[in-house]
Amino acid sequence: MNSNLRFALALILMLGTALFLQARNRGEVFPSRKPLAQFPEQVGNWSGTDVEIPKDIRDILGPGDFLLRVYHDQQERLPNTDMFIAYFPSQRAGDTIHSPKNCLPGAGWTPIDSARVPLSVSGHAPFPVNRYVIAKGGDRLLVLYWYWAHDRAVASEYWAKIYLVTDSIRMNRSDGALVRLTTPMYPGESVANAMTRLTPFAGEVVPLLNQYIPQ
Repeated sequence: MNSNLRFALALILMLGTALFLQARNRGEVFPSRKPLAQFPEQVGNWSGTDVEIPKDIRDILGPGDFLLRVYHDQQERLPNTDMFIAYFPSQRAGDTIHSPKNCLPGAGWTPIDSARVPLSVSGHAPFPVNRYVIAKGGDRLLVLYWYWAHDRAVASEYWAKIYLVTDSIRMNRSDGALVRLTTPMYPGESVANAMTRLTPFAGEVVPLLNQYIPQ
């Protein structure tokens, strides 16, 4: 991203923040939705098991609805897929979505490859996601994550914040979510092959999101 674009985005955020603060004086709208705990444990061929999120992590995340679940394919012997969804009903009080790329180094994982790639799933227009390969010792994980709000997916943190401001003004809502999918990579496995394994699972998850992250 060049310096001019960074400056323009920073200016937009500054102006938007002023409008965002004005919007805080109005009563916020909280649409009805299903809690993440009701997200299907059976997704396509994958069967899921919930993983408890430690209290100290929840304290860092702040007020919201969170789900961490491990899915495994019942028909094929494939590596598990971890799904983490963090939904924030309101981000006006400073409790905003934390970027995974800031948390990974602290957990001992080192990013060794990153890209922004399109994700194509049935029933939804292709949208960009962040793709990371992270390593710890001899282990590697493929990570996909994106920001989701009001049936809109973005990969950029900047655009997620811009939409947060505009949606707060236009819709009187500041809710939004982070969706993250992770799967272990086989020794020597290519990123393309791991993506081929992970994409069908994403295709099962995306059509369900609007029930738990309202449009």
